[in-house]
Amino acid sequence: MPEATARGGLRHLLAIGFGVTVLWFGGRAIVEQWAAVREVRAAHPTRWGGVLLASLLTLGSYAVLIETWRRTVRAWGEALAYPTAARIWLVSNLGRYVPGKIWQIGAMSVLAERAGVSAAAAVGSALLVSLVHVVVGFVVVAVTGWRLLVDQLPDGAPLLLVLSVLVLALASLPWSLPWAAALAGRIRGRAVAIRRLPPAAIWIAAAGSAAGWLLFGAAFHILGAAVIGRPTGDAGTTIAVFTLSYLAGFLALIAPGGIGVREGVLAGLLVSTGASTVAEATWLVVASRLWLTVLEIVPGGVLLLARPSTRPFSPSGPS
Repeated sequence: MPEATARGGLRHLLAIGFGVTVLWFGGRAIVEQWAAVREVRAAHPTRWGGVLLASLLTLGSYAVLIETWRRTVRAWGEALAYPTAARIWLVSNLGRYVPGKIWQIGAMSVLAERAGVSAAAAVGSALLVSLVHVVVGFVVVAVTGWRLLVDQLPDGAPLLLVLSVLVLALASLPWSLPWAAALAGRIRGRAVAIRRLPPAAIWIAAAGSAAGWLLFGAAFHILGAAVIGRPTGDAGTTIAVFTLSYLAGFLALIAPGGIGVREGVLAGLLVSTGASTVAEATWLVVASRLWLTVLEIVPGGVLLLARPSTRPFSPSGPS
């Protein structure tokens, strides 16, 4: 136990150090560009109608992903009412702001168990949605940003190879998911036996994830036009750039909510592709971070406070 506590303390210190470093360099870059950013803001006042439309599309992507997760739970022979599933999904989404993305998956599985879902369905559906969402995200980047990627990589063979590997990874999930669930069970300290999923459940999850990514990317495309006064390139390229930056933030395990990593990748891609100037990219990444933080935290926080769980944790259950 002392050794585990020491490791936890070290991870906490590393997370704090990473956060301070990101804020320092990110803040310095914003200060250096602030005069130019003010000119962009003065020349292009925010169009709040566009911000509202982008927010509605983002909430629509959440609705699609919630229904997708609910259907994966059904694949294990379990059932959740949509309002219950929405609360679990939105509250567990707060876990992404804790260093180490396992908290989001763990919260979803624990809350689903509290709602009466079996441990196998709770853990399996949470893992399935997370794995499929990441893999499909890269497929969406490859498809929507194909022209951009081909321009930067003249030989299309590597791109085709990566796309093929991602599709194979999706197809292999019925066999690989039980292994991932066993690993999650060891982390939780409770054995979880998950039967093999029907392949149809994988493709349902993939279709829902693809729709979620496209809605999310389209929302950012509209937000960009609302914030800097013009679109950041064509819709397909913008979706690819935003999705890739979001994935980078998600996969940076030590960065809570992907803060710093997502913004750095997004700003770099916007400038390198000629979609915006440095000042425009700086203002857009700051505005989009504020926008996304509100949309991610407020719904889950309100539901968490409005309907706190009344079922206590079991002493032998996961913490």
